[in-house]
Amino acid sequence: MTLELCFQGCRVLRPGGLDDAPLSIKDGRIADGGGRAVDLTGFTILPGIIDAHGDGFERHLAPRRGAMKDIGEGLIAAEAELAANGITTAVLAQFYSWEGGMRGPEFAERVMEGLARIRADVMTDLRAQLRFETPMVDDYDTIAAFIAEHEIGYVVFNDHLPHEALAAGKRPPRLTGQALRIGRNPEKHLAAMQALHDGMHRVPGALAKLAADLAVAGVLMGSHDDRSAEGRADWRALGVPITEFPETIDAAEAARAAGDAIIMGAPNVVRGGSHNGNASAPDMVAMDLVDALASDYHYPSLRRAAFLLADAGVRDLAGAWHLVSKGPAELLGLSDRGDLAVGQRADLMVIDSKTRRVEATIAGGRISHLTGIAAQRMIG
Repeated sequence: MTLELCFQGCRVLRPGGLDDAPLSIKDGRIADGGGRAVDLTGFTILPGIIDAHGDGFERHLAPRRGAMKDIGEGLIAAEAELAANGITTAVLAQFYSWEGGMRGPEFAERVMEGLARIRADVMTDLRAQLRFETPMVDDYDTIAAFIAEHEIGYVVFNDHLPHEALAAGKRPPRLTGQALRIGRNPEKHLAAMQALHDGMHRVPGALAKLAADLAVAGVLMGSHDDRSAEGRADWRALGVPITEFPETIDAAEAARAAGDAIIMGAPNVVRGGSHNGNASAPDMVAMDLVDALASDYHYPSLRRAAFLLADAGVRDLAGAWHLVSKGPAELLGLSDRGDLAVGQRADLMVIDSKTRRVEATIAGGRISHLTGIAAQRMIG
């Protein structure tokens, strides 16, 4: 059952900026007036956050190594964290990788099945992204069927093989720890990695066919960690229009010049730059090289990043919030959300104007998070 409310006395961030006019919701949408009056003096209402890429849910699925919880229960716990951070639409980034463990194909199957079971029982709109490791050339037919079976609408291509070490016949760093963590013999793990590296000549043809088939099926596609303008051009030629977390300004500028969409990590903004020396997200925002910020591995960073950019004068609040709401909505093709215009989905967050603490989150007109004084006023 959706709410019919009229929020009064608060500041509201609408497409034209902040104003004091009441905000009504009805039938899961932003309405043109009406609804039970709720006094939210001292609060600010912002569009619900849309997270285009996040893997923070993994902590809820396996709070300790080897301690795999029930997948459905873990996802429900993750949804509670999402809602507490004002996120109303979340793309859960799940690996399908040779790395095994929580990144392996078997675990990906469990996550997709768990997501299907609980999706209707939570308020947040949970969507799946599959992060496919391109060196897995023998899995291309399998992955196409997997994507279709689970109706995955967003696929990102990754390659985390340590090619330089493998090409030189060297033992990659952290190999033993990585193998033991997923329960594999280190030597067998190395042999499997070497075989994938040796088969890279087969990847271009298989990748071109897969990308073409996914495009026909309407699947959104992205590349990950682009390092150069040439690399971004190669992905664009395959019909892959999104670049996630480009590592260099050159790659981002090439994407912008060609009209490709650019996602950067909100933790990069909060930290003031990349933790491993890659391109700085705050600098890229200032250069207009970012279309959307994503949580990456930390859900609270989305809200914090937007306010940091606004407080620093890099963008005004509307422009900063666009990067966590309307920007990702447009990138994902979700035209019904991302702002608080009449007729849009009633996706919003209520924050204390002084502390900026999230006290209420409403997704599709239904409460997903409610606490504090805002709870007293809404319930009372």
